[in-house]
Amino acid sequence: MAEQKNYITLEGYQALEKEFQSLIKEERPALVKVVSWAAGNGDRSENGDYIYGKKRLRQIDGRIRFLTKRMESAEIVYSHTQSNLEKVYFGAWVTLFNLSDDSELSIRIVGQDELDPSQGYISWISPMAKSLLGKRLGDTVRVVTPLAETEYEIIEIRY
Repeated sequence: MAEQKNYITLEGYQALEKEFQSLIKEERPALVKVVSWAAGNGDRSENGDYIYGKKRLRQIDGRIRFLTKRMESAEIVYSHTQSNLEKVYFGAWVTLFNLSDDSELSIRIVGQDELDPSQGYISWISPMAKSLLGKRLGDTVRVVTPLAETEYEIIEIRY
């Protein structure tokens, strides 16, 4: 199976890079100092600072490896340079009118590394995003998720 594209917004890429730099330049070096100090205190089997520190170092190293792979495979999408900005594409903010309960919902279609439902950031591979991609202002879309089937009207698209 072909590997799925790792699309990401510029802001999302910068957030990954910021976390990576923080781990490499701040958190990891500080923790290495603590572990080195704790290792010098004798019996490591009952040394909480040493045991926790080594465990946390493994977690940080794993996260660094993950971030490195994600940044290497990232394909930054500059939505403002796309044509047909009257359609919904990756990076768009879309305001939807729920035809069932007369409510509004505002979402942004982003990469998998940028998910934040509390901020309205949804993945471009989610059922909702897939139903919106390529649609225009005024179009009605049916979104089928594991929990429900809902119809929305697109009332705003912005980049």
